[in-house]
Amino acid sequence: MDRTALADFLRRRREALRPEDVGLPRGARRRAPGLRREEVASLAVMSTDYYTRLEQRRAPQPSEHILSSLARALRLTGDERDYLYRIAGRNAPAAPSAPPHVAPALLRVLDRLDDTPALVLGDLGETLVQNGLAAALFGDASHLTGPARSAIYRWFTDPAARSLYPEEDRDRQSRAQVANLRAAHGVRGPRSSAGELVRALSAASEEFVDLWARHEVARRFEDRKTLVHPEVGPIEVDCQALFTEDQSQVLLVLTAAPRSESEEKLRLLAVLGQSRFAAADR
Repeated sequence: MDRTALADFLRRRREALRPEDVGLPRGARRRAPGLRREEVASLAVMSTDYYTRLEQRRAPQPSEHILSSLARALRLTGDERDYLYRIAGRNAPAAPSAPPHVAPALLRVLDRLDDTPALVLGDLGETLVQNGLAAALFGDASHLTGPARSAIYRWFTDPAARSLYPEEDRDRQSRAQVANLRAAHGVRGPRSSAGELVRALSAASEEFVDLWARHEVARRFEDRKTLVHPEVGPIEVDCQALFTEDQSQVLLVLTAAPRSESEEKLRLLAVLGQSRFAAADR
């Protein structure tokens, strides 16, 4: 671990970012360029004290989880992320097994979306990052681990995962989930995490086995859908998908028609979500 290089790199990357780059207001009293230490700590979900000690060369070696969070908070490119790992005394994560590194271009778009649900998904249906409204609508995915991180896995193994969709739409959703997995499996191959997911689902769900045998391949999302929230009821939304060039990640943006009942429900959901977060903070 090169503490001096790590401290300098973190400080320079922090100072290179503007608040608006990460969806934060600039504020009138900001004197120094870039982000404050407490802002980076908040984005990386760690204590300000620990982050400060990293920049002051006083912290113990950060874990791979901490490094992944810092790379995301500082909007590092893939090369910058690998450099961060190395100067922290860790091996740069190998591509097949690395924690997903969210494409900075998608993060920049997500940072500007705070009035409508938006989230970034990996090609196995794992939620990589979501804004507050997406968490209020779909549930907070940050606590999920193992195969359950994949929405595809949850769809076929957890009946509660289907409650967000009307019953008449669930067959179509099942086919879409499998078709998306088939596309990822074709790119990654049978020895990858996509192959592991296929084997796990084949052992857990006869429905999955039947759909997998159809060889339907697609990497897209329904343009318009109805989602059923347990507190505010059905919400009709339009779904826009923005893929990375290699299609390994997608930013989903859900919007409701202006002045519609669904738009009002999304506004109510935003208030409910903020109330929960405030209660959790207390």
